[in-house]
Amino acid sequence: MNGAAKGAIVGGVFLAMVGGAGYGMYTLVGGDGGDDAKSTSTTGAPVPGKGTGPVTDKETAETAKAFFAAWSAGDSRAGADLTNNPAAAQGALGDFKTAAYVSKVAITPGAQTGTTIAYSVAAEVTYEGITKPLAYESKLTVVRGNTSGKPLVDWQPSVLHPQLQKDERLRAGTPASPPVKAVDRNGKELTAEKYPSLRKVLDDLRQKYGAKLGGTGGAELWIQPAAADAPRRSLLTLVEGTPGRIETVLDADVQAAAEKAVLKFPQASVVAVQPSTGNVLAIADHRSDGFSASISGGRAPGSTMKIVTAAMLLDRGLVSADKVAECPAEVSWGGRTFKNLNGFKLDNETFATSFAQSCNTAFIKQIKPVNDDGALPKEAREVFGIGVEWKVGVATVDGKVPDATGASAAAAYIGQGQIQMNPLTMASITATARTGVFRQPVVVKASMDDRELARASRPMKPSVTAQLVRMMKLTATSGTARGAMSAVGGSDKGAKTGSAEVDGAQNPDSWFTGFSGDVAAAAMVEGGGHGGDAAGPIVATVLNAG
Repeated sequence: MNGAAKGAIVGGVFLAMVGGAGYGMYTLVGGDGGDDAKSTSTTGAPVPGKGTGPVTDKETAETAKAFFAAWSAGDSRAGADLTNNPAAAQGALGDFKTAAYVSKVAITPGAQTGTTIAYSVAAEVTYEGITKPLAYESKLTVVRGNTSGKPLVDWQPSVLHPQLQKDERLRAGTPASPPVKAVDRNGKELTAEKYPSLRKVLDDLRQKYGAKLGGTGGAELWIQPAAADAPRRSLLTLVEGTPGRIETVLDADVQAAAEKAVLKFPQASVVAVQPSTGNVLAIADHRSDGFSASISGGRAPGSTMKIVTAAMLLDRGLVSADKVAECPAEVSWGGRTFKNLNGFKLDNETFATSFAQSCNTAFIKQIKPVNDDGALPKEAREVFGIGVEWKVGVATVDGKVPDATGASAAAAYIGQGQIQMNPLTMASITATARTGVFRQPVVVKASMDDRELARASRPMKPSVTAQLVRMMKLTATSGTARGAMSAVGGSDKGAKTGSAEVDGAQNPDSWFTGFSGDVAAAAMVEGGGHGGDAAGPIVATVLNAG
């Protein structure tokens, strides 16, 4: 280790190097005594005693100190015994040394907030004579043992590494899939370092295509996923392999704009699609859990779903963009009352205006005339390709519009209930509305592996496309999307806002989807409020970049 990593301050106690290199090189010297610190572990760290009531700040500090000392010394048994799940902790701590090949480790505590302590890890990974530094930050929480009464580390995989999730493991060695060099549609290289949101995409591409592209494997540290078919997530390159080159249809400039845009809000995701081709131009997420909600999530999309509902109603001739549609303050169906935001109503206004102002009741009023509980799922599947298996080239989760009856069917008309979407599927819906033809989104062209893309059974009627585009343009210029879309240049632009109530959440999810020229984008911000407030500016930024 270098000088900065030879020791670490732990709760006022110095972890000093004693003896040879490797695990067991640290011991505790100096520091306070005190009644609770009289007994020590095999590493020399004080072992906290029993107690009652809430865990105190002192107990938290001492428990963390003892745990860090055991972990640093490579004593997986002693470290595990200081947690509330010794079996899981001992296996993970042992793997840290034997399977992840971590040869040295020092831990430096940071801020303590109640029973939670942040810390930084400075380690070295050594594999077949090659040593590389590994540094990261994480945190742990101390809880009271249910039966022992002792303060214990609440064991979570993230204690070992912040990116570890349930049943995942750290591993080092030669991976099965050779590395890949991914480039965008203009030949610019795409890396996880420059475009962090693409880490999962790049890992998927490597697992699926790496062996086919003529690359050779090197050596690295990775996260072994719980699911056998999930891609490994590379953390550290130990020996460079020879990557195979893979061409994607992503656009580095749009991707860069998307990466920057989602940073404005927590739990934000966005996807951009080219309507004329179905090519995915950008995928970006900004989330504390690292989840790729942009392409793998599934949540109710709120009023952005009215694009599909409007298409279905127009298709059946039940409404027309220029004809008056009822928009009362509230309406009941299936024993449930549905209202508009703040109880607004529209008198003698067209269906286009109801769409632009996001009038819930104007849509739900049409359920009885439709007289078909399967009408919405049918429209979603036959015209928008939702419910048909997509083969994007990377792992994604498809949208769902299940059959529903009664109040659930009414909720589905306005994007609530059991409907599940993500920014990828909503961007595709907008792209289909823009052109009238469903083109399955792709990250790599189908010719790459001769996979068969999903197809919709019929295109949208030209009259429906024309009306739908006109209504989306009205929404962007004088409706609920006006504020966000005013930042988008040009006149060929349309949008739809949405907010989706989530059980137990203080604020609704913010949804927004729109198009400008030959770019369609959709964004979602969990708990972000109304669609134009959070998701809207993200989409506007991405559309301008396209």
